[in-house]
This record gives sequence, structure tokens and C-alpha cells, in this order.
Amino acid sequence: MVNTELDFLEIRLKTLYDFVDYFIIVEAPLTFQGGSKDLVIRDNWKRFEAYHDKMIYHKLEYPKDFKPLRHWDREDLQRNAMFEQVFPKLTGERVPSQGDVILVADVDEVPRPATMLVLRTCNFPRRLTLSSKFYYYSFEFLHDGPEWPFPQATDYQGMRKTILPGNLRTGDGGIPILRDREKGVLENAGWHCSSCFATMEQFLNKMASFSHAWMNRKAFRDRDRIAHAVRQGVDLWGRKQDTFTRIENNVDLPNCLLEEQERFRYMLDRDDETAGFSDYP
Repeated sequence: MVNTELDFLEIRLKTLYDFVDYFIIVEAPLTFQGGSKDLVIRDNWKRFEAYHDKMIYHKLEYPKDFKPLRHWDREDLQRNAMFEQVFPKLTGERVPSQGDVILVADVDEVPRPATMLVLRTCNFPRRLTLSSKFYYYSFEFLHDGPEWPFPQATDYQGMRKTILPGNLRTGDGGIPILRDREKGVLENAGWHCSSCFATMEQFLNKMASFSHAWMNRKAFRDRDRIAHAVRQGVDLWGRKQDTFTRIENNVDLPNCLLEEQERFRYMLDRDDETAGFSDYP
């Protein structure tokens, strides 16, 4: 799923292009809270021209009887659309085959290329979690505690038997007694960088789209407060469980970040007065 993270989409495409058959990109015209938003991938489609042969773009369709009672309902709809709205329309070489690997991820959850080779060549549990190094604001701040328990992988078993992306993500669905038996974890399988934005405007837009409405309160949208949190590597919302360790000169990164450090400087260093934002102060 993609919100406004154009740079992360490019990083994902560059990192995984040689290891993935197709990238299914579902973009919604509404935030998870129901507000309208731009279709930034569609509007910037030409930027990714080098990868178009493997990109499958889909604008989220809202069923006529869709009446969300929770913010999560919109998120579930968008995740499942990757399968329910896209797969039936695939033709030719894009039609999935039994046993094809399906990876369900947000755009800022990037598996390692070595992980993709493992998935392509080895048998794995039906509900496999690819736990990822968990960074915040930039690859300078590593989240303390367990790895990020996403993304997930499964295999294609037809339209009726394949685990839906939403169920795969949350670990539910299917036969309850079998769920735990179907699960497995591959550690250090990728990178996740949350709230790694080039501009303050992108940061604020992401906050507006959160399923958790309390995280978008006015006090948290103060630009100076955001810049201070990003610069210091502290949680903007003051959550006690979210602390970070500064990693100096981190080299455990997608290769394109190492090769284009100046271009992606905001993902590597947030220390100056701008906190890495091109539109702040």
C-alpha cells in the first residue's frame, strides 16, 4: 500500500526489481479517516517509467454497499483490494499460478533481496512473517525492542483458498485451530522506516491519514514539535514503549541509499536545524 511515499516506492522498485515478477500498487483516493487525497502515484507515474513493465497500478474501488464503521474498515478494504480487485483482472503472463509467492507489504516495508531469493527457492509456512529492522524518522534511529513484525508472505492457492491480504497482515481468518500451525517467522528479513519523509508537508499528510485519529490532534501537528522529535530521535506522541537507539554511519541499508547518499540525505541524517525537511523551518 502507498500513501505519499514516492521516494520509498522508488527505493522499493530499485531494490527488488530483479527479484520480483510484479509489483501490485493499490492507491486510494481517500484517507483511512475518509478525507480526500491526491493520487500521487498516478500523478507521478512517469517518474517510474524504468519499472513500468513490472508495475500493476490499481485505483481502489469502493463497493456500493461499503459502509465503514471503523477507520480500520477502509484499511482492510485497501489491503484486500490487492487480491480481490486486482487478481481477477490479470491477463496473459500476469495471471498467477498455483504456488506463486505473494508478499503483502506497505511501501516502507522493504524486504532484503536475499529474502526474496529464499522465498523463491525454499518451502515456507503458509503465514510467514518477514520481521524487519525497525527504524524511525530515518535509518539513523533504530527502534528498541523486537523487530517490526511485517511484511507477510504466503503462496497463491486459487481465488477461494488464498489467504486474504488483510487476514495475512493481522494473523486472523481461516480455521482458528490451524493458524498457529501455519505461522512462521524469518528474522532480519528486511527494513522498515516509519515516518521517513523528505518534507514536513508529507509528515503532516501522513498524520491526517492515520487510522488512529488521536495521533492527528492539533498539538501533535505543531511543526517545531515535529522537527524536535525527528532531530532528537524521540517519539512525537510520547509513547513509552517507543524509544530509539542512534546508529552512527549505518551501512545496513538498501544499496540505492548507499549509492545516492546526498539525494536521500534525509533518510540518513536528521541532525541539522531543518531536521532533514526541505520545507522547514
